[in-house]
Amino acid sequence: MNVKTVQAGDLTIGYREVGVGPPVLLLHGWPTSSFLWRRVMPRLAAAGRRVIAPDLPGFGASDKPVDVRYDFALYERAIDGLLDELRVDTCALVVHDLGGPVGVHWMLGRPGRVTRLGLLNTLLYPEFDPSIVEFVTALSTPGPRERLTSAEGLTEVLRLGLADPASLTVEALAGHLAPFRTDADRLALAKAGIELGLDGFAEIAAALPTLELPVAAIYGARDKILPDVARTMARVARDVPHATVTDLPDCGHFVQEEAPQEVARLLSGFLAENERAAA
Repeated sequence: MNVKTVQAGDLTIGYREVGVGPPVLLLHGWPTSSFLWRRVMPRLAAAGRRVIAPDLPGFGASDKPVDVRYDFALYERAIDGLLDELRVDTCALVVHDLGGPVGVHWMLGRPGRVTRLGLLNTLLYPEFDPSIVEFVTALSTPGPRERLTSAEGLTEVLRLGLADPASLTVEALAGHLAPFRTDADRLALAKAGIELGLDGFAEIAAALPTLELPVAAIYGARDKILPDVARTMARVARDVPHATVTDLPDCGHFVQEEAPQEVARLLSGFLAENERAAA
């Protein structure tokens, strides 16, 4: 599955795409890219869907400027530009990690554009676990920032995000690390992970109880990167009572790496159920 690019205003955005049918937009998080979805996408497409996974700005094959703020507005401009170029009006949305707040905030500002929402291991609320505060502090501090975004540091993050670190193959590791070769790439990656404003998280938290569209949460329970993910999903279940929540007890943070077939199966069932309901 080759990476293609489009021009979204002044940003070049990389993306992967496969299949035809109702569109599904997959958003990755930190420090990954559309590469993370490579084994989920064909299985979703096989059920008759057009599956699109962009590289958010600062990641993958997309532009990685270092003279901008990686706030909600920047990410939303990139998503709008991509979908405009691909002529996608409405879509299902599935998000992971940083892609969660980015995608949900984007959705909230565009009522009716998202038909159904899938939440994988992500963070949505402004009350951050201490591990997230530590992560933001490290990426904000010269020295720790360079260490964390180096090939060695990113390798540690990727392995930490798996219930079984040994399951990260040489090929998968190389694919995840490939976009971040230069100092500028790594600086952009650091900025991309920490510059979302707290106000945006507060807006998400306030809006979640008003959601009426179908919502499904699927998460790896052995998540060492977001150790409060179970609390997050329990809060989602309280805020969105019609949401379905499924935990994968043997998976960590990067569920797309550890259980792509199961993730695709659960998402396909969720999408098919709601497509039938809309028919």
